[in-house]
Amino acid sequence: MCGTDLHAYRRQFTGTEYFIAGHEPCGIVVELGAHVTEKEARKGMRVMVHHYDGCGNCRHCKSGWSQLCDEGPIVYGSGQGHGAHARYMCVASHTLIPLPDDLSFMTGAAISCGTGTAYGALKRIGLEGDETIAIFGQGPVGLSTTQFSAEMGARVIAIETSKERRSLALEKGAYAAINPEEIDPVKAIYDLTHGEGAHKTIETAGVKQARTAAVKGTRKWGTACFIAGGGDLTVEVGPDLTFRQISLVGHWTFSKNGQADCARFVSDRKIDVDGIFTHQFKLAQADEAYKLLNEQKTGKGVFLPS
Repeated sequence: MCGTDLHAYRRQFTGTEYFIAGHEPCGIVVELGAHVTEKEARKGMRVMVHHYDGCGNCRHCKSGWSQLCDEGPIVYGSGQGHGAHARYMCVASHTLIPLPDDLSFMTGAAISCGTGTAYGALKRIGLEGDETIAIFGQGPVGLSTTQFSAEMGARVIAIETSKERRSLALEKGAYAAINPEEIDPVKAIYDLTHGEGAHKTIETAGVKQARTAAVKGTRKWGTACFIAGGGDLTVEVGPDLTFRQISLVGHWTFSKNGQADCARFVSDRKIDVDGIFTHQFKLAQADEAYKLLNEQKTGKGVFLPS
């Protein structure tokens, strides 16, 4: 389950636009289409799904970034394509990404969106081991960002309102966990970085105040990155960005190769991605699962087959 699923959960539907949710698919190939060869997929193959599809011809599709398709992407688990909250899912064979044998299906599901997004963002901004990174929001994506940043050797400052999630962040390697409702997060970041600010900041929640704080908490020549799709931003371009040489990056998920690279990174480093999951559900418990997700106080939930 992903926080993005809440966009559909909170919508009012007319009754003509229903679809199967779930865009973190992982499982076993059980059948092949008539024109799928064994070079593309095999029965019994353990796979993740790159949950986007496109025209297949534009430069973005050819480079594995089908979510940027010039003809408009198909996003599995949205109104454009059925998703993975079902026992079976039909996808194009070219969206399949092999799952390393030593990784669980739960880990594969996490990599298929939230955890893969965290990895992709960190690679995009070029985080280095001698740097400090401030991560705003410690939901599933933020927790994965914290976990990977710590594994890469960086010092992590986690910013989160939920006590439970702050505790999880510390367990995953954060150096400090700040409650922005009690402490000014920008001041806290500067206090923890000798008055200089963080080398890198990542905002994962789509909250206006957090985005502004992420920019202001970034040191001169640093990089602020926004992962979440919602929300807006208010900054003073001169003093907050231009006159401090701040780079501002928007990052959306990952490519097919990026998803495979994340899986290999997790496998090689023996990273406990399963540990970000706090709840497991059967499909029949979907109502309970979504109500809990909507509270946004837990780690990550996952649907497992009966």
